[in-house]
Amino acid sequence: MFTGIITGLGRITDVRALGNDASHGKRLTIATPAGYLGDVGLGDSIAINGACMTVTSFDAAQGTFTIDVSAESLDKTAGLTTLGPVNLEKALRANDRLGGHLVSGHVDGIGTVTVFEATGESWTLRIDVPPALARFLAYKGSITVNGVSLTVNRVTDHAGGCEISINLIPHTINNTALGGLQPGAAVNLEIDLIARYVERMLSAPAPTPS
Repeated sequence: MFTGIITGLGRITDVRALGNDASHGKRLTIATPAGYLGDVGLGDSIAINGACMTVTSFDAAQGTFTIDVSAESLDKTAGLTTLGPVNLEKALRANDRLGGHLVSGHVDGIGTVTVFEATGESWTLRIDVPPALARFLAYKGSITVNGVSLTVNRVTDHAGGCEISINLIPHTINNTALGGLQPGAAVNLEIDLIARYVERMLSAPAPTPS
């Protein structure tokens, strides 16, 4: 589990194929801030742009680690095969503060940035959300964008899903990789975990009396 509070800004420095065709995944090497891997062990979970991955090797002295990403995960996520900055979050510990919201690290869908512009001291981020996820989004509700826990300021429904509007404060811009987004960019989305369970409870058929 995660909280959507980014604990480090990493960088994908190398992407290598694990096989000769599209059925194989990729091995990523990720550079981290100094000291970031001091409490990381082999097999630990780290969310990369919101996708939970397993550390397959690491070099704490060099500040790098590797992950193996399956073809299925690559098909369901965005931005994991491109060299450049990524948001990192280590898995939640039992005594950690829950500063964001409950995040599983399982990407539910891919959105498309429609607007990213300065608004006063902050930035406005608008994202087009696919139809399958639109019903889970609400005004002042939570969503995870590339691993960052954010609050939805507006939801505009349309035939192809919905567009959400989010306000990003300078701290978020300076401490995550969201500042590099551009209109047209694909982003990983994870809906609120509680909303997922509420939808299931409301849609499941009532049990038949015995």
